[in-house]
Amino acid sequence: MSLSFYAAQSTFSDPGDLAHRYGDLPRDVGQLARVVRDVLIHRVEGELFGHTHPADRLHNDAESRYIDDVLRIIVDRNDAPLTVRREPGDRFVGTCRDFTLLHVSLLRHVGIPARLRSGFADYFYPTRFHGDHVVTEYWDEKRGWLLADAQLADPEITANWPVDFDPMNVPRSRFLVAGEAWRAIREDGADETEFGLHRPTEGPFFGERFVSGNIRLDLAALNKVETLLWDVWGEDEGEPGTPLPEASREFYDRVAPVVSGDVSFEAARKLFAEDDVLRTPSTVTCYAPFNGAHLVTLR
Repeated sequence: MSLSFYAAQSTFSDPGDLAHRYGDLPRDVGQLARVVRDVLIHRVEGELFGHTHPADRLHNDAESRYIDDVLRIIVDRNDAPLTVRREPGDRFVGTCRDFTLLHVSLLRHVGIPARLRSGFADYFYPTRFHGDHVVTEYWDEKRGWLLADAQLADPEITANWPVDFDPMNVPRSRFLVAGEAWRAIREDGADETEFGLHRPTEGPFFGERFVSGNIRLDLAALNKVETLLWDVWGEDEGEPGTPLPEASREFYDRVAPVVSGDVSFEAARKLFAEDDVLRTPSTVTCYAPFNGAHLVTLR
């Protein structure tokens, strides 16, 4: 049941009328990641490529929630097959979520069960800070669920970071899904300031409040609701960087185990369906980094 669920496209990952662009794709997880890597560029990667993103692309590309919209931007800039590597100026300017959603979409298209996982990676930081990140989790017939990072599929780019592992089998110790990050803080005494979008000296998006938001995103993604990273709903009282109320901390103490370790498909589905705080509503608040806060009604 769960494998067939994750092998089918979601509203967010469905290529729609651009499905024909998926013709002649490889079936290998790593090769599909390289397809993604060669048509996307991260917002913060311009310097690595010797490229400056045009402001409109930097601000607007990553506001695309759905893969058909992402694909439309890609092919409008370069009509070549997706397997053709683009120059930086022809690429979609996105975030880790865009790399992962396209990778998941391609995997589902070729029949490989896949899902997004929201959490924290330590391999973009020399001091092992756990930074906000999204990766692919895919089903391997011999090894079960594995983590893959499509952003690392180009060795020339990956060489800029402390990556000493196979990007198609990211160690669970190097990427903590949101529930595991929460438990590391709450149960194992990890420093909450070591988890976030950035360190406390750089802004307020860190710590327990930020990790709890990632738990909501991760549970939604396990239910194939793969929103933007700055789409917010449910429990979000208080300013970023301020402590969570004790009742909220206890709430996420109960939720975190459901999205940790070997996730129970049934438990994740049930929790998402029955909890009004965690379930994604039809309208969310989008705190777009460049375009400001606004309400968005999802498809």
